[in-house]
Amino acid sequence: MRKPLARNMERLCFTVLLVSVLHEIQTSSINSVDKSSSTVNKSGMARADYQGSNIKPKLVYSSKENTSKKCVVSCETSANVLKQEKHTMCRNLQNSLVSYTRSTRKLIRNMMDEHQKSLEFLSNQVRELMNKVQQLSTEVLRNNIEPFPHKPVQSHGRDCSDIKDTVDSFSKIPSGIYIIQPDGADYPFEVFCEMDYMDGGWTVIQKRTDGLIDFKRVWSDYMDGFGHLPGEHWLGLRKIFHIVNQKNTNFLLHVALVSQDDTSSYASYDNFWIEDETRFFKIHLGRYAGSAGDAFRGYRLEDNQNSMPFSTSDIDNDGCSPFCTFDGQATESCSTLNNLTGWWFNQCGMANLNGGPMDVDLSTQPHIHWDTWTQNGLAVNIKSVAMKIKRIHNPFFN
Repeated sequence: MRKPLARNMERLCFTVLLVSVLHEIQTSSINSVDKSSSTVNKSGMARADYQGSNIKPKLVYSSKENTSKKCVVSCETSANVLKQEKHTMCRNLQNSLVSYTRSTRKLIRNMMDEHQKSLEFLSNQVRELMNKVQQLSTEVLRNNIEPFPHKPVQSHGRDCSDIKDTVDSFSKIPSGIYIIQPDGADYPFEVFCEMDYMDGGWTVIQKRTDGLIDFKRVWSDYMDGFGHLPGEHWLGLRKIFHIVNQKNTNFLLHVALVSQDDTSSYASYDNFWIEDETRFFKIHLGRYAGSAGDAFRGYRLEDNQNSMPFSTSDIDNDGCSPFCTFDGQATESCSTLNNLTGWWFNQCGMANLNGGPMDVDLSTQPHIHWDTWTQNGLAVNIKSVAMKIKRIHNPFFN
């Protein structure tokens, strides 16, 4: 692109210079004629022997020399001007390219910023929709509305152990959702029964697997229950109370733990039961057995969570009055310290199977505490947990 432009500029320069030279030659010729006429007139008036024949050629030659000098000066000047203009055009072109590059980069950055803002907005919308879906699922479970097209197995009994003892003698029954109505309960409700785990008959009262269900709940939610029975859920304190307080029954609590590296451990307590709502569902545990340690009772007297009432962020029964110290941190509410989750806290104790990640924590894994399960002196990082209850034989009940 630049070479044709340079050739055109050279041709234009040559044309201009040619016109200029012709004009100068014409002007010089006219001047020469005028000067010659003047010389002839003067020589006519002079003496006849005056040697004027040499003057005329000198004037002509002098005019031609001046014209040649003028042409040379004009060509050099024009060439310098054209060269300067070419450099100026190049500089302007370079400046334009730099300016255009900067503008393009700024435009791309602005577009990327807008794209990032759009992604953040969509992520917030998705989180809000997920929260609404969870709230709707909770309402569905409260009102005993079937959220899925399949129906639970319509085998009624007082609890999963009763169902297994009644039906399993005729045929093997699978794990799944069953409807039970414990003695003393005013209405039937759904539970998830594990019929394959350790001889079956287990009623699942709590399960944590993937952190998708938010356990940051108030008192009413923990009383009625929330979540999805086949997956993460909390059965509800009222329902647990009705199951473990049936006449002539004794229940075993089994806590099954799985670490992040898929190592399993457990803790079990016989004679498990809880008190009624007027006493804030105080927990009572019998003898401990297992491999994960007795985190409910802990190592110190102040760690003992046995016989403690249930606490949530809006109903505080954790014994921190006016405050207590946990891991060197002073707190007025163990529920607040554990991201507003509910549990049988005691200053704040070594166990909380309902713990959840703090809002600043982007992890979706639940924060489950069972601090007596250690490895190399450190508490094991727990991935999932399930709390199950089952009837056990009591010789005093026949």
